[in-house]
Amino acid sequence: MGANKTAKATKVSDPSAAENPARKTTAPAKAAPVRKAAPAKAAPVKKAATARKTAEVAEAAATRGAPSARRKAPAVKPESRTALVRRARRINRELAEVYPYAHPELDFENSFQLIVATVLSAQTTDLRVNQTTPALFAKYPTPEDLAAADPQEVEEILRPCGFFRAKTKSVMGLSKALVDNHGGEVPGRLEDLVKLPGVGRKTAFVVLGNAFGRPGITVDTHFQRLVRRWRWTEATDPDKIEAAVGALFPKSEWTMLSHHVIFHGRRICHARKPACGACPIAPLCPAFGEGETDPEKARKLLKYEKGGFPGQRLKPPQSYLDAGGIPAPPLGAAG
Repeated sequence: MGANKTAKATKVSDPSAAENPARKTTAPAKAAPVRKAAPAKAAPVKKAATARKTAEVAEAAATRGAPSARRKAPAVKPESRTALVRRARRINRELAEVYPYAHPELDFENSFQLIVATVLSAQTTDLRVNQTTPALFAKYPTPEDLAAADPQEVEEILRPCGFFRAKTKSVMGLSKALVDNHGGEVPGRLEDLVKLPGVGRKTAFVVLGNAFGRPGITVDTHFQRLVRRWRWTEATDPDKIEAAVGALFPKSEWTMLSHHVIFHGRRICHARKPACGACPIAPLCPAFGEGETDPEKARKLLKYEKGGFPGQRLKPPQSYLDAGGIPAPPLGAAG
């Protein structure tokens, strides 16, 4: 009976023990995983919150002091073909007013001197060529004379031009080809000119346009740089640039167009630091702002204010400079 009382007492004091004898041993095991799992669930939440905060701080730092990042610039509509043609032709008209006497800046008296000087101008300045050719033409005035010259003597004269050995070979080979194939005369056809040693399309068009009055586009480094800045074409190959730009203008304008662009590239629209603030075609230039935009600082970059270029026969244009800078914001400028 004592045993029955003990069992009864146990049943009364802990009724669940009789119903689930294993509860006392399993309850602690269940509690432990709950306590361990709680921090594991909280960690990703904290990590995600930290990441969001870091991203917000980084974004704020990136936009601080950068208005363009905080304020979206208005989109510029793509230029239609008609608009491009009109803008390109207007640029040429404006440049014609600024450089009314644009011309080849190599000194020459006839087509032979012009073609030789143009070949020598590769990878050097027109000034250097103009300082070299007087002695060359004084000693060898005709293709026959230059073709029969002593190469070492010609090399010595051409040494200041750089690459003097290769250039000696080119001009002597050119002279010999003129004597052998063209009776000592410079041909007036593109297909004949490009077959001469050292003569490519650029040189050929210089000769055709300025010695024979036949239109041609001279795609030199200045011309390539400017027509891409003005978005006349995105091409980089000279032949493709020539075709793309030629399609924008009447053929009769090609030669003077080349002079206008090259004059502008040498005097104002420089490769490294264009003088945007003193540029007469700034309102038409989609690349405005690549160079110095302050009018006074830009004026100091103008090349003709530092002595000009060889053969230059025009005075510095003052109409737009006296106005104190550019007349209006450039077309298509975002802001």
